[in-house]
Amino acid sequence: MKHIVEPLSQNGRPEQAAPATASRAAHQQAFSLEGRLALVTGGGSGIGLEIARCMAQAGATVVITGRREEVLKEAKRELGERVEYLVNDICDLTSLDGLVEHIEATYGPVDVLVNNAGINLKKPALQVTDEEFSRIIHTNLNAVFALTRACAQRMVARRSGVILMISSMAAYYGIDRVVAYAASKSAVEGMVKVLASEFSGDNVRVNAIAPGFIETEMSRTAMNSDPDRKSRALRRTPMGSFGQPEDIGRAAVFLASDAARYITGASLPVDGGNSIGF
Repeated sequence: MKHIVEPLSQNGRPEQAAPATASRAAHQQAFSLEGRLALVTGGGSGIGLEIARCMAQAGATVVITGRREEVLKEAKRELGERVEYLVNDICDLTSLDGLVEHIEATYGPVDVLVNNAGINLKKPALQVTDEEFSRIIHTNLNAVFALTRACAQRMVARRSGVILMISSMAAYYGIDRVVAYAASKSAVEGMVKVLASEFSGDNVRVNAIAPGFIETEMSRTAMNSDPDRKSRALRRTPMGSFGQPEDIGRAAVFLASDAARYITGASLPVDGGNSIGF
């Protein structure tokens, strides 16, 4: 019987095959955001905070924005040196081009934009005023488009970039008392498809993440104050539990990375099956 003698390393153990090592490294690199700059709006708390955390852990430099400086300062202290913050109100559309210009002059080109900031209004449709409806649309749609345009102009010129939108189950099926929010998120879903079609030729990808019922401090308070709503949400979710903010953060890292380089124009439900449950 012929014995095959494996080459030994200096420590006397068989050497690992170089191709396998290279393959593992290439796989890990595909999911890395090392050397990239991500802009996350509303990144000081909730889902935005976890998206920023996960992207920083994946190697990115992350700039978070929001209106409350004390919240942003605390987020930076928590997340560490890879994260910077800027106070900005995305509803001030005239400020957004200057915001992007300042970020790129200070930190470098924005490689990944995460349009996370948004607001909701829980109210019966017949009681929603024109002003309330317009406020939701302005924040969740008009501001999202304006910031996306400011970033995309530069991404298209560089022929490189990733844009992520945060959608909602409210864009997938009817949820009572959120008519303005549902309208804004449904419009975002449509915008993703159009922008993906327009930008794909310039190597800029556009996708959305649609969170299901995610357990943040705000949602936990809301669910605990409405046990019937909490029960309905869990019954409709086949996995039988609420998601965690890091579930959205990890999905964002994937879609921003080269591992998703052939994915654009998609909306990814991260919902425990809620969108297909009955």
